[in-house]
Amino acid sequence: MTDFAQARRTMVDCQVRTNDVTEGRVVDAFLAVPREAFVPAPKQALAYLDADLAVGPAGSQRYLIQPMFLAKLVQLAGVKPTDVVLDVGAATGYSAAILSQLAAKVVALESDESLAGEAKTALASYDNVSVTAGPLANGAAASGPYDVILLQGSVEEVPLALFESLREGGRLIAVVGRGRAGRATIFVRVGGDFTGRIAFDASLSALPGFAKAPAFTF
Repeated sequence: MTDFAQARRTMVDCQVRTNDVTEGRVVDAFLAVPREAFVPAPKQALAYLDADLAVGPAGSQRYLIQPMFLAKLVQLAGVKPTDVVLDVGAATGYSAAILSQLAAKVVALESDESLAGEAKTALASYDNVSVTAGPLANGAAASGPYDVILLQGSVEEVPLALFESLREGGRLIAVVGRGRAGRATIFVRVGGDFTGRIAFDASLSALPGFAKAPAFTF
């Protein structure tokens, strides 16, 4: 029988700390949240593998992203105890649970109705998290504005609707690009404009609904 508490400590020691995640609050969040509680029962023994983990209905192409990259993205976001956070593509809710340890409020946005239902169940004891079902690219403006928006997968481009949900000084964290071309990027809203910088390379499974619109050519 899997010792999940030991597996969680090993994940933090061997996947999180060893990949430049040094912020104490972030490390503590990963130690506190049981990843197995957000994984379908048949896959719970795989909960702490160093890889994206498929969840949801067959063919849904939805994942909990690799713990190492999730930790690096969360650290990059610099979540403060007073922040309101939008977690885009929350799947079964693990990332939202992590963010709940760091922020004042987390809105977990999920487009798949069955995954949103699983997330609501798994997050029932997390008082500062709410789950919203809807298209990921549209965001959840009604619950904003947000200090942090974090995308749980790679995208070809970030839609304007998400940028517009940031408050002044807010940060949006996304892996832009597919496969080995993915770049973890932090965007900051400054005076109605958005500046961005690449932080590190990251290869994540793609989020649905973020394909770049075909360019018009003659």
